[in-house]
Amino acid sequence: MSKTKAVLELIPPGEILFEEFMKPHALSQNRLARDLDLSPARVHDIVHGKSAITANVALRLAKYFGNTPQFWLNLQAEFELRKAKRDVGRSIEARVRALDAAE
Repeated sequence: MSKTKAVLELIPPGEILFEEFMKPHALSQNRLARDLDLSPARVHDIVHGKSAITANVALRLAKYFGNTPQFWLNLQAEFELRKAKRDVGRSIEARVRALDAAE
């Protein structure tokens, strides 16, 4: 996989929140924060990829947008896995042996 493709696949869940949910509804970060009963700083950090979507936030987003908490948590987990594979995947492959190989 090319480095460009790997970078393109690393889309933070906050960017998806902004592009796919906030923009179509013309929601500002302040409005979303108010409606979710979160601080504006917390919403800002999520949208800008500085803060993760926690279970607590996932419950709020699911109620607000009419989807499931799992949707939001899956976005976060997938992002973290792709980031870890990009950052340390080769090192882990080289240094960690599978159970069968270790015995």
